[in-house]
Amino acid sequence: MSRKKDKPRKSAAEAFSRRDFLKGAGVAVSGGLMVGEQVAGATPPEGATQVLGPGAVPITLKINGRPHKLNVEPRVTLLDALRNHLDITGAKKVCDRAACGACTVTLNGNPVYACAVLAIEAQGKEIQTIESLTTGGKLHPVSAAFVEHDAQQCGFCTPGFVMAVKAFLDKNPNPTMQDIEKGLGGNLCRCGTYVGVRQAVLEAAKAMKGGKAHA
Repeated sequence: MSRKKDKPRKSAAEAFSRRDFLKGAGVAVSGGLMVGEQVAGATPPEGATQVLGPGAVPITLKINGRPHKLNVEPRVTLLDALRNHLDITGAKKVCDRAACGACTVTLNGNPVYACAVLAIEAQGKEIQTIESLTTGGKLHPVSAAFVEHDAQQCGFCTPGFVMAVKAFLDKNPNPTMQDIEKGLGGNLCRCGTYVGVRQAVLEAAKAMKGGKAHA
């Protein structure tokens, strides 16, 4: 009766099991994490991007022509920095999702949602809020036109609209009604005062060009 031949013994490489592989992979990952922690804690090389946070860091914001120094966490939005840290409350916090426009301010003349901009990213830029548009008790032509055409109603979205309109007219001094509808598409009014807003924009455009805002 013949016997089956014994199977040849596996080499060391062949005998290496899946379990041994996983053990080795775990050691490699752990080693990589430890190395990563050491690298993360090391001084970054010259020219490398500096990592800030998660704690508060000092920043300076130039708002309405004046520098403001404050300490905020890098995650703090420009809107929260304005309202909660500097008591500049004209920009309103409504959706907090960059959808309604109530928090509109301007950065270097461009309208932005303050809830969608980190305060730390706004450093070095000219920030203008609704508070800057009234000087010596005199309303800006845009604000005056909003009053004239009853474009504010509850008033909650008005600061964002006014800032959006000013930025729009600074770049489009002779707008058509179609231009206005498109240019203000990023601002919403729950009261539905769009007709009054659009008429106010036309009147403000005339006033800002040197015409008379009122008859």
